[in-house]
This record gives sequence, structure tokens and C-alpha cells, in this order.
Amino acid sequence: MATATAAAMVVAMSVLLLGGGEAAAPRKPVDVAFEKNYVPTWAEDHIHYVDGGREVQLYLDKSTGTGFQTRGSYLFGHFSMHIKLVAGDSAGTVTAFYLSSQNSEHDEIDFEFLGNRTGEPYILQTNVFSGGKGDREQRIYLWFDPTKDYHSYSVLWNLYMIAFFVDDTPIRVFKNSKDLGVRYPFNQPMKLYSSLWNADDWATRGGREKTDWSRAPFVASYRGFHVDGCEASAEARYCATQGARWWDQPEFRDLDADQYRRLAWVRKTHTIYNYCDDRERYPAMSPECHRDRDA
Repeated sequence: MATATAAAMVVAMSVLLLGGGEAAAPRKPVDVAFEKNYVPTWAEDHIHYVDGGREVQLYLDKSTGTGFQTRGSYLFGHFSMHIKLVAGDSAGTVTAFYLSSQNSEHDEIDFEFLGNRTGEPYILQTNVFSGGKGDREQRIYLWFDPTKDYHSYSVLWNLYMIAFFVDDTPIRVFKNSKDLGVRYPFNQPMKLYSSLWNADDWATRGGREKTDWSRAPFVASYRGFHVDGCEASAEARYCATQGARWWDQPEFRDLDADQYRRLAWVRKTHTIYNYCDDRERYPAMSPECHRDRDA
């Protein structure tokens, strides 16, 4: 079994390096009730259920925030959530939606929504950890008010790339650049998490803007709860359905031309920080930046 698994991984990596195939948009997420895929992580009394669990509200007050996680772990897949962020003065708060493995050299794929003073825009920060190494932050302003209505935030993760989407617009791609010496999340199953918590030591203007507790409770609302992934035990290092799922097909090895045009628009008009451009932190640009079209 171990030999067969290793051989399958070699074949998959060979296909990756050779490339090929046409790009496609992710399938439309399927909305399900919260309890189908998720359970509370902590402070369950700060989670409110609406419409039989088809909507969930997370509450943050001075005593605690709260969060939830998937019941299972996944090695690749498509993960989507409809979120309406904390309205009004949200400075100091962070609403997070992320995948994370469970060990010291962990892998992680992050959406973090950084609150702001009333009238100032939210900042969406993304990051990718592989083998315990992160420091790949990118920050954008959204092109809409994310507190007025629900919007879709999703991750498509397979052996070839990680793509971040806001509604149908790609805002980031992180390709498998193992051939360039860059570690990539491919053999550690991850759970999907979301949380609302206080981070006024860093979240808003580097911690200079503190949470105004007179405005508590702060509320973030969720719908959708879409998970379409290769479920695996925490120890599984290989997806048993590798190559058989829709998000694992050749057309999902890269973005298409139209998606890259939209990504370029995000880069040009809404990006406020990209680690690939930060010569003070990184005198030498990370090798994946050109491949990911961040440079």
C-alpha cells in the first residue's frame, strides 16, 4: 500500500510539472445546514442559530468570542462560506475563515477580515502556511461593503494550486512550486475553522485602534457552510480519490485568462500590501511570486 501511494504521488507530481489542461470556474457551492458539516469550537453560548441552523451568528463581547470547525479533516477540496461581517465600528475585531492542520509544522490557508472604525473599509488579509512557514500576507480592500449583505468567500485547494475567491472573483493564487524549493500543503489534512475574536493588539492600524466595548456584542453572520473535499483521518497523507473529484481535474490546475484579468484588476486597484513587493522584509523576492503573478 505504501509503495502504491508513493507511486501515485510521483505520477501526480509529474503531471503537475508538465502542466496542461484548460481552466474552469469552481462549481456553484451547495448550501447546507450548519450541523451537517460543523460543530462549535468554543463558547457555544455565543453562537446563535437562525432558520433551523441555515444561518449562524457569532457573538463577541468583552468576555469571549467564539468559533466553529468542521467535523472532519480534508486533504484538498472546495470550501465556501457566505459571510456578513460585523457592522458599524468593528475596530479591533477579526473574523477568520481558514483551513489548518493539527501539528507543529502546520499548513494553513487563511481569510482574515480586519475590522475598522465606522466609515473606514474592512481589510481582507490572506496568508498561506506550508510546513510551519507563513509570512506570506496579502491585504486588499474589498470593492463592496461586506457588512451590508452576504458575500461568498471560498478556497479551491488541490495538488496544483490554492485559489482564493471573493464571490466569483479570484483575489489570490498560490501554486505548487515544489520544483522551486517552496513547500506546498499537500500531505497534511486540514479542518476548516471560522471564528470571531478580539485582536485589538494588532488588527486595526497595528493595534493603535482599540475595540470599543460599548458597541458590543459584535455579530458576524454565516450561511452556506459548503464543503466538498477529500475527507481523511488526521494521519492520512494521500487523498484516496486523487484525480477523481471535480476540483481535481485538469481544468482546475490554473486560472483561466479571464480570471487572471480579474486578479490583475484586484492587484492594481485594491491591493494595499503584498509580501512579494516588500523588499524591507524580503530583500530577495520569494521564488513563487513570479509564478503566482504577484510580481
